[in-house]
Amino acid sequence: MALKEETAAGMPSDIAPDSGRPLTTTEKWRFGIGFALFSLIWMTAGTSGSQVLLPQRFTELGIGVPEVIFGTMNSVGCVFALAANIIFGALSDMTRSRFGKRNPWVVLGGIVTAAGYLFAANSVALAGIVGGWCVVQIGVNMMIAPAVAVLSDRIPESTRGTFSAFYGGAQIVGQSAGTFLGAQFIKHMGAGFLTGTVLFAVTGIVAVLIWPRERSSKDAGVTVERRTAADIARSFIPPTRNCRDFYLALVGRLLLMVGWSMVATYQLYILQKYVGLSVDDSGTAISTMSVISMVVLIVTSVVSGPISDRLQRRKIIVAVGSVIIAAGIAIPIAMPTALGMMLYAGVAGTGYGIYIAVDQALNVDVLPSQEEAGKDLGILNLANTVGQVLAPVLVGGIVVATDSYRLIFPIAIACVLVGAVVIMLIRKVK
Repeated sequence: MALKEETAAGMPSDIAPDSGRPLTTTEKWRFGIGFALFSLIWMTAGTSGSQVLLPQRFTELGIGVPEVIFGTMNSVGCVFALAANIIFGALSDMTRSRFGKRNPWVVLGGIVTAAGYLFAANSVALAGIVGGWCVVQIGVNMMIAPAVAVLSDRIPESTRGTFSAFYGGAQIVGQSAGTFLGAQFIKHMGAGFLTGTVLFAVTGIVAVLIWPRERSSKDAGVTVERRTAADIARSFIPPTRNCRDFYLALVGRLLLMVGWSMVATYQLYILQKYVGLSVDDSGTAISTMSVISMVVLIVTSVVSGPISDRLQRRKIIVAVGSVIIAAGIAIPIAMPTALGMMLYAGVAGTGYGIYIAVDQALNVDVLPSQEEAGKDLGILNLANTVGQVLAPVLVGGIVVATDSYRLIFPIAIACVLVGAVVIMLIRKVK
């Protein structure tokens, strides 16, 4: 919806939906820090494993072509991620407990993720690795779907861009931090996997402890209604009314995530097999790239979210960010060197920081129903999961077919730009 003095429901745009009053300064800081740490911690753990430690482990295990194993792991995990995002988003919508409806799932999801990651890291067969990664996908989406719904439940519409920046900016910083962390453990993978396990386990706990306390059902005056099996089943159905912009946001986000992930997920292999660096040199290069990305992402995400709120614009910021991402991805085509990849990290990182700062705010603004925010945001979050899964499948197929990484760059650019065009077709958001 377009940002206005009042929301579509007639509520002033500076009022928190759950409390019916503006947030205090302390509450704003607690929400901001909670969203930032939530994203930072789980993304650091996940990226260190998925983009550095697990790819290197596949190479050392010698159980097949690493790119194919990587694609298989993500493809199978995608099925579980797809289901988990919708199921746990919907379950959190229906949950009634003294701890609130989102908090229990956020905490439990981190613990489940840690268990799956530890199992995958210690498996030496493909089946064990894939099985553990499927549990990781279930756990991650168990905590993400309810956590993102907090933006809809508890954050005023007029400041969602700022809090989306806290969430999205920290997530991207976590990607850079995870790549850097993984590079430090590339020769000590046992310690690296254990560090990731601990980080996953505490993610939800830290967020819930920092956020202002979520009201219990009793405190919020919520009446628990008896639900039939048919009522529960209907709760999982994707939106079918007033949902044009919802699905445009889904498709646009999916395309952008595919394009971004085709390069970002394969940085280690690109450095080793496209640029031609050794294991040691690629570890050094990827650490430098992580620092570059982290710096630009912190700056652009912190600035872009408040600018979005001030200008009351979302779509144009997404478009600008997408064009900058595409420009960054184009650099390694002309410069297939370590310097070219570092320039990619800086330019594409700048664009992604701009995009991710307003991404979740835009998603909340196109929701068809406030009452089913958890489920619907879970569906929108599928774009992240599916995009990150489709990217390895595409890259694996391209590498096997062409024995080169060169073709992935133009395809990634096309995905990013088409995704931006789709987002611009949204009508309800400026």
